[in-house]
Amino acid sequence: MNGFRHCSRILLILLTAIITTGCSSLKKRGFEKKVTRVLEMNRFGEHFTGLMVYDPAKADTLLMVNGDKYFTPASNTKIFTLFTSLKILGDSVPALKYISSGDTLFFSGTGNPSPFHPYFRDSSVVHLLKGFEHLVYVPAYFAEGRFGPGWAWEDFDSSFSPERSSFPLYGNVVRISIEGGLISEPFLFRDSILVSKHDRNRDEGRNYFYFDPDRRDTLEVPFITSDRLSLRLLGRALEKEIHLGDSFPAGEKKVFMGATPADSLYRRLMQESDNFIAEQLLMVSASALSDSLSPSLSRDFVLETYLSGIRYKPRWVDGSGLSRYNLFTPSSTVYVLEKLLEEKGKEWVFGIFPSGGRNGTLQEWFPGDPESYIYAKSGTLGNTYCLSGYLICASGRLLIFSFMNNHYLEPTSRIKTRMQDILEEIRDSY
Repeated sequence: MNGFRHCSRILLILLTAIITTGCSSLKKRGFEKKVTRVLEMNRFGEHFTGLMVYDPAKADTLLMVNGDKYFTPASNTKIFTLFTSLKILGDSVPALKYISSGDTLFFSGTGNPSPFHPYFRDSSVVHLLKGFEHLVYVPAYFAEGRFGPGWAWEDFDSSFSPERSSFPLYGNVVRISIEGGLISEPFLFRDSILVSKHDRNRDEGRNYFYFDPDRRDTLEVPFITSDRLSLRLLGRALEKEIHLGDSFPAGEKKVFMGATPADSLYRRLMQESDNFIAEQLLMVSASALSDSLSPSLSRDFVLETYLSGIRYKPRWVDGSGLSRYNLFTPSSTVYVLEKLLEEKGKEWVFGIFPSGGRNGTLQEWFPGDPESYIYAKSGTLGNTYCLSGYLICASGRLLIFSFMNNHYLEPTSRIKTRMQDILEEIRDSY
């Protein structure tokens, strides 16, 4: 009799598990069917769309529409750049490598984007360099060029496309305004500005700038970088001459950390989608691995180590996503988003990513009622809009999603409006 009761209890447990699993499966199928129907109703079949929705608590994929297909990710690329920076740099970002010999300091840049940057105002390198009578700048090895692969050439004078360099200063951008007179930062370019209407902001091949006399806001224009220009800019700040050297003396290089907190760089990278910071962070990461500032070194290292488990390996060519050569799948993006959540936690991630309806690139989109329910990175190029990140459901459950759209021929605002309908459906249905 006792054996019968024992067998009955086991049978009851098995039946309960089967029923619960069946209900969960039915619920999942119902969720998937409902969201897929809304996708169809919102005309997402008229262009190339990918959507993956994942429940990290249950390790369960709730929805997969072209989730393993490759898309142009635009600035969703910065999710991978953020992960790379965290794994290699962590919470401190090197600003210089140096060796001192008597009253002489030999130094090179690491690609750190913060020195004299108008947002960070980091002048910590000046305090180090002023302590030495003689200064010798030794350019770091950087052979990949000032522009990333596949960048649009016509963006050379656009504020979102500064050049990459081993020792950037002022964000590699000159800021021009008229406030009782012509003002430029850095001041070095003051005599290279012509106040005149022109179809470009700068000559393509030289640092000669054009400022519309009717303009009332500040114009930001990338300048053409070079080692000698960096020395002139730095020399003016130090009020002393800096010599250009070929090599370091014998000895182990020391590392000087910048004053700008890493999280400040990461926050601007993600919330303002700062392309310059993205590119430079990959260079700093490479500098932490070797004496080369090659961005491909840091990308390859992370893909081969921390991201070796990605099923569909991305084609990843720059840090910012300006290049259309980049190809990522929604599933690989979700994979990295889950790793970020596991390693840094919800509070940190929500403080770094743009918040729907509140800040950054999502300030005007995906608002909550009243709290934000979307914390995600957007990515925009012509005929491309992607959004990947974290979604808080009405039930309180946290989901990870990647929603990619390529090759549409209508205004991006319409795509965003219809995406918002889908994301709200997901929020309210699970």
